[in-house]
Amino acid sequence: MYIEQLYTNCLAEAAYYIESEGEAAIIDPLRETEPYIVLAKKRGATIKYVFETHFHADFVSGHIDLARKVKVPIIYGPMADTRYEVIHAKDDQEFKLGKVTFRVLHTPGHTPESSCYLLLDENGKKHAIFTGDTLFVGDVGRPDLLDGIMSPDELAGMLYDSLNEKIKTLPDETIVYPAHGPGSACGKNIGKETFSTIGEQRKFNYALKDQSREEFIRQITDGILPPPPYFFEDARINKNGYDSIDAVMKESQKPLTPTAFQEEIKKGALILDTRSADDFEKGFIPGAINIGLNGQFAVWVGTLLGIQQPLVLVTEPGKEHESVLRLARVGYEKVVGFLDGGVKTWNEQLNTVHSMGAEEMKLATKKGSEVLDVRKPGEWGISHLKDAKFVPLADMPLNLESLDKNKSYIVHCGGGYRSMIAISIMKREGFKNLINVYGGFSAMVGAGLEIIADEVTV
Repeated sequence: MYIEQLYTNCLAEAAYYIESEGEAAIIDPLRETEPYIVLAKKRGATIKYVFETHFHADFVSGHIDLARKVKVPIIYGPMADTRYEVIHAKDDQEFKLGKVTFRVLHTPGHTPESSCYLLLDENGKKHAIFTGDTLFVGDVGRPDLLDGIMSPDELAGMLYDSLNEKIKTLPDETIVYPAHGPGSACGKNIGKETFSTIGEQRKFNYALKDQSREEFIRQITDGILPPPPYFFEDARINKNGYDSIDAVMKESQKPLTPTAFQEEIKKGALILDTRSADDFEKGFIPGAINIGLNGQFAVWVGTLLGIQQPLVLVTEPGKEHESVLRLARVGYEKVVGFLDGGVKTWNEQLNTVHSMGAEEMKLATKKGSEVLDVRKPGEWGISHLKDAKFVPLADMPLNLESLDKNKSYIVHCGGGYRSMIAISIMKREGFKNLINVYGGFSAMVGAGLEIIADEVTV
């Protein structure tokens, strides 16, 4: 038996390759199919099944394309109503893979169709469970993604039953392989590890503690941040089906001359610049929004840009394919093309962003510049700069209405990635005097600026 976790940091997502006696199964694949086909070929195995734990909301799964290419069935648990052909497995139904067995455990709660796959080894021992978004390390899946079809309380109650009847009854040594790790918006506060055991989770996961149904529902539903807007569209895509990733990539990877690029902008396309913040600040096309490939690219694209918005891309040369692919992973397929040759080919004026170190901030604030903190509410609540204004990036540009476009603002996040995104949005909205902070809040703490932490100045 062989198990490999294929983890994608940008999405904090884990797909799985399981193999026994030359037969392989893939669980929750990303949209690009090649890594799974290549891995199976490299190991001399044949893919037999594609398992899906639920209708993913944070990415477009590769289950349809993969199953089509290798000619194998897609398996969902009960209640998965799709518009394409799948095997609707029953609760406790088993599937043989070489000398090992997968047992379907229907675990509704995150969504009604959510199911886990319990892996029994060659001797029939419960070896591992692939939990999807039912159980994470230190957390469980959010119960608020059905957009009014079912209430969070209803789903949380279902999750309580699933955990107590199906998950907590497993042996302590059973390995837990979840679909997500830290940074995913599918949970409230997922732990830093990407796998664990039932025993460890029973000890340290708040959701597996002995508690009443009422207390569990209260804990699970309390403090959930709104999901990124694209979540509902991606869930719909995964349920109803989608165009081939190969067709999407071919259609979207069109090189555009500067003239053609400008024409697309006039038609309504938005400029998405996927370079790093350091490159963006040195020169960018006016109106461009910077979301760099070197951070949580897909999450911030899905949070800040409409999924139907036509896009033209500015990338680092050689990163065109990666930019289009990572957009397609989350259902963003309206890419008209990319600026051939990058910003070096742009023959008109470029804008720049001024950045400063944390030490320079002391003088700048004395001269009247106001500090804007664009981090998440949880980060702000733990500690923030004294007298800073909280303007979370996730709510831009709506939360900019109270700001003065002619005033000077120093913008910071945790390390510099999100602040440049914020500044690009603000400049697009007409703000003129903006300064980025190198190193963000971490550098400010190191420089000894006055910080408020839990109502105490440090």
